Amino acid sequence: MKTALAIAVSALLTSQAWAHESNHIHSAPGKTDAAFDLVQTRVFKDGSDLVFEQLVDGKAGSRVPTAKGSFAGAEVYSYVWPTSLDSGAVGFDAKSGILALALTSHPDFDDTPQADENHDGKKDNDGGLWHSHWVVLSKDESCGPGGLKVRDIPKDAKPKLPATWPGAPIYIDSPGYTLSVKENAAQIRVPLAAVGFPQSFNFDGVTAALKVNADLHNPLLCVSSVYDIASGDLSLPGTWKLEGQQK
Repeated sequence: MKTALAIAVSALLTSQAWAHESNHIHSAPGKTDAAFDLVQTRVFKDGSDLVFEQLVDGKAGSRVPTAKGSFAGAEVYSYVWPTSLDSGAVGFDAKSGILALALTSHPDFDDTPQADENHDGKKDNDGGLWHSHWVVLSKDESCGPGGLKVRDIPKDAKPKLPATWPGAPIYIDSPGYTLSVKENAAQIRVPLAAVGFPQSFNFDGVTAALKVNADLHNPLLCVSSVYDIASGDLSLPGTWKLEGQQK
């Protein structure tokens, strides 16, 4: 299944197709673990926010990785919304790859150094709690045939990065958006201003696991397993348009 996703992303990296005008993607259940089994993916406007939402067949967020005790080899579980938005919309270099919003959990490390999610006075021990990221995805055969990764930042390179970049040598942002993981719904609220007030964009839904390279070098973070794809082929059939968008 990872290979199928990689093939689809490979095509998107060269030509991102716009699909039918619908802000909902409905998916048939029964494909994978219920916590990651997508039944509906959508983006809608609520006040001044865009709400990215995935509904699953089970309880959203009920499964998190087992802690391994080290950053090397650590697992990341994620609910992901790949988009057609340009990577420059949130502060990365333009045209850097596929910009995706992600809701992630990874108890072995913390990559939100500006936030204290569990309110214990420490900002470096919250990785296991669900939190938001923007990531830029790119191809890398080192992650396996047709493999995918969060794009690496080569040593001494100085790409444009968001102000809330957490310092990791990859194209990742830790924006600290308001989120909700309860019952069968995973949601992230993104201020329209944070993505440059787009008139429209396309999106899809993916549930996946990623893994930190045991050698801690490029590629640092590879997609290791794909649980479900809302569209089935990552064709980004969901369309959000500013005019007339309602919840």
